[in-house]
Order: sequence, then structure tokens, then C-alpha cells
Amino acid sequence: MSVLNFNLGVLGHVDSGKTTLVKALSSVASTACFDKNPQSKERGITLDLGFSSFSVELPEHVKGKSLEPYSKLQFTLVDCPGHASLIKTIIGGAQIIDMMLLVIDITKGMQTQTAECLVIGEITCNQMVVVLNKIDMIPDNKRQPTIEKMTKKIHMTLKNTKFHDCSIVPVSAFPDVSELASNSISNLIEVLKQLVFIPKRDASGNFLFSVDHCFSIKGQGTVMTGTVLQGKISVNDTIEIPTLKLSRKIKSMQMFHEAVVNAFQGDRLGICVTQFDPKLIERGIACTPGALPMAYGVIVNIEKVVYYKQPIKNKAKYHITLGHETVMARVHLFQSAVQNLDFEMEHCYCEEIAEAKGQFFFGVLEFDHPIPVVPKSLVIGSKLDTDIHSNACRIAFKGNIQFIFGEENYRGDLARLKVYKTKTREGIVERMASPFEVIGKNLLKKETNVQPFVNLKVILSTGESGIIEGSFGQSGKVKIRVMEGLKEETQTLLAGLNKKRKPQESLDPEEKHVQNELPAAGIYSCTATPRTQFDRLSNNISLPGHRKNVALI
Repeated sequence: MSVLNFNLGVLGHVDSGKTTLVKALSSVASTACFDKNPQSKERGITLDLGFSSFSVELPEHVKGKSLEPYSKLQFTLVDCPGHASLIKTIIGGAQIIDMMLLVIDITKGMQTQTAECLVIGEITCNQMVVVLNKIDMIPDNKRQPTIEKMTKKIHMTLKNTKFHDCSIVPVSAFPDVSELASNSISNLIEVLKQLVFIPKRDASGNFLFSVDHCFSIKGQGTVMTGTVLQGKISVNDTIEIPTLKLSRKIKSMQMFHEAVVNAFQGDRLGICVTQFDPKLIERGIACTPGALPMAYGVIVNIEKVVYYKQPIKNKAKYHITLGHETVMARVHLFQSAVQNLDFEMEHCYCEEIAEAKGQFFFGVLEFDHPIPVVPKSLVIGSKLDTDIHSNACRIAFKGNIQFIFGEENYRGDLARLKVYKTKTREGIVERMASPFEVIGKNLLKKETNVQPFVNLKVILSTGESGIIEGSFGQSGKVKIRVMEGLKEETQTLLAGLNKKRKPQESLDPEEKHVQNELPAAGIYSCTATPRTQFDRLSNNISLPGHRKNVALI
């Protein structure tokens, strides 16, 4: 009989009582928990991820829902720091959880990092429980009304999120308030047992291990602690640390101080391998040798976070987080008609993403340095250099990896991406040659070759559409064929021009000037064109709606 491991992320604003709550819940501590970092004790806040656990009887609604005969349920608590400057650590921790506990200080309500943790939760998991902590600080005669008022306020805050109907549990985690604390903690555990589910676990595929701490044990080796993201592992297997280009044999493994010989996706694990310097890998990925490519860049689909108030700018730099790795990257935007990347389709170049919904956006991310990436994994883009006191959401977008550039010189792969840029320009209808043809000017320069523009669709300001048939004379004018014919009112308008103008050969500069000022002059614009190949991004204007292939980088 095995143990069902369920990863519970504990997030919230700094000083909301997360670590105190974790201590109250936990029965087994890991090597990194409860602010063991000396700086954490000195400053009185959590500075790193902490891990601990507690076990309960397997709830009845879970029994029989898995092929695995589980004997008990183990909650692994991932205690995330709450300080704004540690958001990278929070994001990394949130990506390995099955459910989130959002801890709120009932005396303060929603705060800046509470909101950011809520955003991270929406991106990384589908279930959440809100813990109203520190209820012991409310006087007895005001406690229940305060809890009800705050519960109502939080439900209003969550109204437009995926967590709109989540459970809200009042708790006192302070150890000295014995009866209140024990009753509320017991109530919280019961709520968690009711909400637990069988997480999706897959033992197939390459082994991937998210490392969050690393240390050495004299005489035994180097220990990496973390969470199994994919696959399975056994003692005596060999694993690789791609960033260090090191491979090491597994000597032993433990789960919360208990020796194990196998581990599977979702398990919290300590792996002891043959010695290497633990300072070389504070966080990162370990895997089956050769399983993870080093990426110099990736293509991701981009979903703008609705709480991020700034547009996502083309060619801007963002902090990109993949698991525990965070790297600076420049983003190059384009837009598609379909949700998944298709190299056979044409995509539209994009200057910025201002709206969060309604269209499919993608980005080529150029990493500042290569990092190992998990194919199709979650990507979170942030502006972590934003002032932490600005009371603004710093998490800009999320997405999943669609394509990996595994070579340093990846322009060959990038050239497969068909991206065009729409150019715009306006011209003037000089005169009507017939009810089915007009002469346009100011669209092309005198020296421009008109052939690439033949058959382009043209729209007159009066609503008619036509195509460019060819050049008219040597001055850059063009003949425009209106297939459906000009409207009667347009013909009347342009006929006035024809009556006032003289034959072209006798037109002097003054008459040309008068003619150009006539109100009958019409504006036309082109909405689609044949394709022209360009090797580099070009700022040359062609025609309104004219598509030019461009290089994103």
C-alpha cells in the first residue's frame, strides 16, 4: 500500500502568518522549512521555499478512484515567501502545487502581494482555499461579525476569477490560543480532506526533477531536494544536471526522512548522489541524461494577465520564469488566426498586446543566456524591475512553450516562421476614365516599379473596391479597375472633376494645384496584396493593407 502525496502551496502577503500556519499543520519537517535560513530568523520573514508535511486517513470520496491502492493521504506543504522582492521564488514554488492556500491577515484584508499570489494561483492551479488567519486578534464580541464581513468582501474580490466559489476558512494559527487554534486548525484540515482529489500523475516519459535546495552531507554525498515533475526514478539510476553538464549516480533517496527506492511524478523527494559542489545549483532541473535541451530561445503563446495594466510591448525585455529558472528575455510579438503555432500559416507582426482576450498572440523569446527547458512547459513573463511599492501587478503574461530553439544560431529555424507586416498609405483619385475605371495618384513614386502592385485590392473612400491594373503615364499614377462599377453619386462627383480639368498635356502647374484641392478627390486604400519576401524587418511603406514578410529578429 502506498501514500498519496498532495502538494499544497501556502501563499500570501508578507507577515500574514503563513509559516506559523504551516507549523501548526505540520507533523514532519523537511531539511528546509520553518525559516531555517539564518537571515529568515534575523529578519523575521520567510526568504526561501520551505517544505513540511502531515498525513491523514484517506478520505472516502478518494478511495477507489485510482488504480493505485493508497493507504493514507500525505499533504506536502510548500511554504512560499511573501515579500515582493522574492516573487521569483513564489512563482517557482507555485508551479509544483496541486492546490493553493491563500493566507490573508483578517486584520488587514487583501494586500498587494496577496493580489499577486492570487494571479499566480490562477495561472498555476485550479483549486484554492482562502485562510483568514489571525482571528485571535479580533475581540470575542466582534470576531464573528468581522469574519462574516471579510468573507463577503473576499467573495466579491474573487467574483471574476476561477476561484469565485472557493472555501474561506477562519483560522487562528497562534500556538498559545489553544482551544481556538486547535478547533480552527482541525476545521481547516477537514475542509482540505473534503476538497482533495487524485492529482494527475504519469510515471511514463523521461524523469524530470525540480530542484529547490541542494546541500552536502559529509561522507555520503550531495543531496538535492525537490519535486518529481515527470516520470519515475530509482536508486542506482543516473541523472543529469543540464546546466552543469554533470551526470551523477543516485546513492539513496528519502521522502520526509523515510528511505525509498522508487519515486514518481508528484512526489516530494531528497536524492543523494555522488559528491559535487552544492553551491553550483541552488535551484534548477535534474533529469534523465539527454532528456532536456538547452534553449537559446523559445516560441510561446501569450495570454496577457488582466491585472497587468501596461501593454506588452514588442522588443521589450521581461523576466521569464520556467519552473525555478528565471532569465531575462526580449520578446518579439506576432498574431495568429489559430490557437496553436502552425509554421505553415501566415502570422501578423504585432507592435503590442493591449487587450487580454479575443485574439491569439505569440512571442519569440530571446534568452540572455541558454537554459534547460521542459517542452510545452508553463512560461510566466513578469516585470520584476517595477517598483515594489507601486501597488501594481508585475506579472504580465503566461503561456506554454510551442517551439524550442536549441542552437545558438537559430535564424534558420526562425526563417520558417511566416510573419508579415501590414503597411498603409493613402492616395487621391485624380479623375474618372470610365464608370469602371479611375486614375489614382500619390500612391507610388515616379521611379517605383508598378508590377509588384498590379492586382492589389483598392478601396475608395466612397466605398467601392477595385484593383490596380497598371501604371498610367510616367509620373507614378495608376489605373484602378472598379469591377462592380462606380456608384451613381460617385460618378456625379468625379464627373465634376472631369468637366473642370483640361486635357492632360495642356495642364499647367496652377491648374494642377486647383485640381488637387477639389473636394471630389477620393482617398483609396489597399487591403490585401500578393506576398513579397524580405530577409530583414523593413520600414518601407508599400500600400495600405499590403503584406510584407518580415524577420522578427
